Amino acid sequence: MKINKTHIGRMRYAKGFTLLEMVIVLGIIGLIIGGAISVMGKVGEGAAIQRVKGDFNSLGSVLKMYKINNGFYPSTAQGLKALVTRPGGTPAPKSWTALADKVPLDPWGQEYEYKFPGSKVPSEFELKTKGKDAIAGSEDDMSSQD
Repeated sequence: MKINKTHIGRMRYAKGFTLLEMVIVLGIIGLIIGGAISVMGKVGEGAAIQRVKGDFNSLGSVLKMYKINNGFYPSTAQGLKALVTRPGGTPAPKSWTALADKVPLDPWGQEYEYKFPGSKVPSEFELKTKGKDAIAGSEDDMSSQD
């Protein structure tokens, strides 16, 4: 029985992938995964912004309840902690009750800033976050009065 050497060479080549082919396929997979991670990062930022808006709404509701109970909003010095513990100083609350278990942090782990009177609408409170960079006065800052 005679064996054709060119036939054996073709069979060996047809049985598997070369190293170059494997590297190309892994590179393509890496590009796809990198693109997916990039897109997911942008979605995460959008979710963080929506969470801030939700926190502004829920804290706003609790602050309005504080005003209904006491006749005024907490001062800037008393801050959001007045919702958790009885505030000292003036104005002293008439019928204080704890309206929250704790003051929430923004999505980046920083405390929300509280100001009364607000900078744009003086008759209302203002809630602020410094955003992702945690620097006041930068582009990513958010305010409840915007």
